[in-house]
Amino acid sequence: MEEYLVPSKDAVTEFTERRSRFIGRIWVTDTEEEALSCIKKMREQHWDATHNVYAYIIHDGPTRYSDDGEPQGTAGMPVLEVLRREGLHNVCCVVTRYFGGILLGAGGLVRAYARSAKDAVDAAGISVKRVWKKADLILPYSYFERMKQELERSGGLLLDVEYSADVCMHMILPKANYEAFCRRVTDVSSGKLAPMELGEEYRAFPVNP
Repeated sequence: MEEYLVPSKDAVTEFTERRSRFIGRIWVTDTEEEALSCIKKMREQHWDATHNVYAYIIHDGPTRYSDDGEPQGTAGMPVLEVLRREGLHNVCCVVTRYFGGILLGAGGLVRAYARSAKDAVDAAGISVKRVWKKADLILPYSYFERMKQELERSGGLLLDVEYSADVCMHMILPKANYEAFCRRVTDVSSGKLAPMELGEEYRAFPVNP
């Protein structure tokens, strides 16, 4: 199964540039139909806005953008380029502008629309969709900090920790890194510890939870 980046959640941000109000929204959209639905909703909600600019990228599907009346290349393309730079898929971004009476010029428009899209991406966060191995690791407290470091080096995530006589780490790791992590656990503990595999999941988890 393929590995790619998606937004962690839906998000909305807003700022004002020379009296123009820019509202940036981002969604996780698995299909083009979902992206078009989000765009339609914003057009209906902000029917009185000057522009509802959009861009979307669907994994193994279409990539589209619209300047929605802004000068060509000053709005939709800057939004799309932000999504591309972040490496995002299955994403839709709409930037709504309420004109404030002061012209921004082509360069000002590009910067404002790009900023709005980037603010929305930052607010949403980024997750990686891949095959993950789920595992538990029961260990003495003396090994806990070291094993957290090994998990981080392996690209894994610590989902939860149970504290009792020993520590139980509930983890997920990229499938491709799982065997190497198991070997590191064995080496570091001189063969005393080994993760217990609990299965696999193909889903998105935050890159920086």
